[in-house]
Amino acid sequence: MDINNIDNILGDLMKVKGAIAVALIDWESGMALGMKSNGAFNIELACAGNSEVIKAKMATMKSLGLDGNIKDILITLSDQLHIIGMVPGKPELAFYMALDADGANLALARNAVQNAAK
Repeated sequence: MDINNIDNILGDLMKVKGAIAVALIDWESGMALGMKSNGAFNIELACAGNSEVIKAKMATMKSLGLDGNIKDILITLSDQLHIIGMVPGKPELAFYMALDADGANLALARNAVQNAAK
């Protein structure tokens, strides 16, 4: 993945109705490899925090002896939706998207994240 392609993908994700912020994260380090936001919240902090969510889920799967892979994680808040989509073939990478719950279509947003991850 080159940086120009990442920037284009993130730009496309920000066009999804209700998008607040998007990023490509290396969840092992918590670092954002690219990010875009409308300024509603600190996207860097969100990337670090959501990296911890992925780490916790991975640890839980290991503890339970589950062999499958995470496809995506959905977190619903009272006024926001957060989607974390793992990148196939790049197990250390994930796309993160935050959306306004009132203005978003969850199915379309989830599909957009899955397509970006491909």
